Amino acid sequence: MSKGIYVATIEPNSGKSVVVLGLMRMLLGKTAKVGYFRPIIEDTEIGEMDNHINTVISYFEIDINYKKTFAYSRTEVLDLYNRGKSGDVIDEIIKKYKYLEERFDFILVEGTDFSHENSSLELDMNLLISKNLGLPAIIVSQGDKKSLSEIVDSVKLAYDTFKEEVDVLSIMTNKIDPEFVSDLKGQLKERINDGTDITVIPKIKSLASPTIKEIVKKLNGNVLFGADMVNNQSENFSVGAMQLRNYITHLKENALVITPGDRADIILGALQAHASKNYPKIAGIVLSGGLIPEDSILKLIEGLSSVVPIISVNEGTFSVTNSIGKIKSRIYAENTEKIETSIATFEKHVDTDKLSNDLVTFESGVFTPRMFQYTLLQRALKNKKHIVLPEGYDERVLRAAARLIDAHVVELTLIGEKDKIQERINKHDIPLNLNDINVVWPQTSEHFDDYAQTFYELRKHKNVNLQMAKDTMNDVSYFATMMIYKGHADGMVSGAVHTTQHTLRPALQFIKTKPGVNIVSSVFFMCLEDRVSIFGDCAINPNPNAEQLAEIAISSAHTAQNFGVEPKVAMLSYSSGASGKGEEVDKVRSATELAKASAPNLKIEGPIQYDAAVDMRIGKSKLPDSEVAGQASVLIFPDLNTGNNTYKAVQRETGALAIGPMLQGLNKPVNDLSRGCTADDIYSTVIITAIQAQEF
Repeated sequence: MSKGIYVATIEPNSGKSVVVLGLMRMLLGKTAKVGYFRPIIEDTEIGEMDNHINTVISYFEIDINYKKTFAYSRTEVLDLYNRGKSGDVIDEIIKKYKYLEERFDFILVEGTDFSHENSSLELDMNLLISKNLGLPAIIVSQGDKKSLSEIVDSVKLAYDTFKEEVDVLSIMTNKIDPEFVSDLKGQLKERINDGTDITVIPKIKSLASPTIKEIVKKLNGNVLFGADMVNNQSENFSVGAMQLRNYITHLKENALVITPGDRADIILGALQAHASKNYPKIAGIVLSGGLIPEDSILKLIEGLSSVVPIISVNEGTFSVTNSIGKIKSRIYAENTEKIETSIATFEKHVDTDKLSNDLVTFESGVFTPRMFQYTLLQRALKNKKHIVLPEGYDERVLRAAARLIDAHVVELTLIGEKDKIQERINKHDIPLNLNDINVVWPQTSEHFDDYAQTFYELRKHKNVNLQMAKDTMNDVSYFATMMIYKGHADGMVSGAVHTTQHTLRPALQFIKTKPGVNIVSSVFFMCLEDRVSIFGDCAINPNPNAEQLAEIAISSAHTAQNFGVEPKVAMLSYSSGASGKGEEVDKVRSATELAKASAPNLKIEGPIQYDAAVDMRIGKSKLPDSEVAGQASVLIFPDLNTGNNTYKAVQRETGALAIGPMLQGLNKPVNDLSRGCTADDIYSTVIITAIQAQEF
């Protein structure tokens, strides 16, 4: 049984990072503990980390000592090979890998990356390492500036070479012109027709575009302004040599302006064009010739509210332009936008279900937060739903929306005036394109009159007249909820700004509860280090009676089942078993019996104390015959005070991720956020809401 996978490239600049990042995300969603190993790294300066390793372990927060993640530098390997000690290289690599194998459930091994001379040695080394580690391989190649026949021939040659020695699970060809993707895949399958999985990934412009940070490093430049924006991507560049009135007409979106440092007109004109709605945004400005603008110009720039990176370099304009054109963009740890684009690209074009089934050939009894979050994302992707976010001006909402759109996981509607939303996007530098999202403002919506009429018909028995209905529909919470009622959206997430009452009142008025459900309740998904627990009700019902508590337990068990957590329900109280006395413990005891009567197949225990519910040793000592004690996955609190304080205490003291609250019992999914929520909380809650919507 293999405990790892080897990612091998057959040439420099293959786009291997897209595959490695995508694989790591996939594996962390399927496997409890994933390690990362890079047998041979590029040479680095003393005290500097290898860029590949730093990117992977920092982004995915892998708990691993940097020195354990690699065996040799490129120079060390070449030196040993030249001295006839190639065997020592493999011995050390095996030793390092086995150390990690003992500590992780699965190891992602990223092959050698000789981006200089002797690429044949790179191919041989990849094959030799993969073979000696006993790992199946994924072969990665690239097709930039190649004909289809050249791509097919090189891939077939590499495949045949590997196949003689190791199992090849997949072939991934990267950086392909989008219009040739289908044709290339057909030709590869025709030449390699033994069932090996073949993936063709198109060239993504943003991944090929260098950032200002990379340009600064390449040109040994000095950042004069905008150091906080050096991760801006330069998708093209142009030289500012003509008069300003002519030059600005040549500006393109995310362009890099290259101009001598004494051209104040071009510098200021480009900055003004960047700030203007009538011209494209620029990525930055490169001042050539070692020339620095005059003090008066520098003072003028310093006074601007926002400045793109402006860098000074010593080379002349022509030399600078050639150097920038030759930069091969890399993915690095600080550039989370490129990392997330890489992951989204991988998930879009790779059959992750098939690949993960081939890779993960063992079962783990641990259900980690990473696995849980990955499962949620995959479920949401299989049946995309439309979620409305009524708080369209909130920065956290906009950042979450950007991530959701980038992951292609849901369709979104933001409620707000488009110009005002765009202002906030610009102000906070949020990578969200409003062309990729629906933006609605109630007063100008084509559905406004219909929504108002519908609300009037639904509430006229409560003495609501048509004018009152129109006034009500101007409220973003009511408008968003009506979108769901009318089938124009599948779910709503709100509460970052509004109160719980403001969020829920419209839903209770006309979305209503499911048939047979008498109470709306909530749960949190508590993502602990080694498991996911369901906590309920921690947000809605202050002091439920026994009947309500029983219904909350049954609803929460159904939620757990629906989200892949086996429900083992603990009805929490201050005593365990039959020993406790008092009104509150009697309420829990009664609720437990009612839940058992309503759902006889449900694994449920109560009353039970928290420690006995989650700690196997304590659970078995207090309730030795219980099938829930010590292993509860659904914990039902007797009242809101206990539940809310407990979830917050667990969250703060353990660092657990708390996803929710997710509301249960409504006819359509409406979920309420905490006003202290983060963009990550909103992102997760939207995905949960989308999965809920798949039930309807």
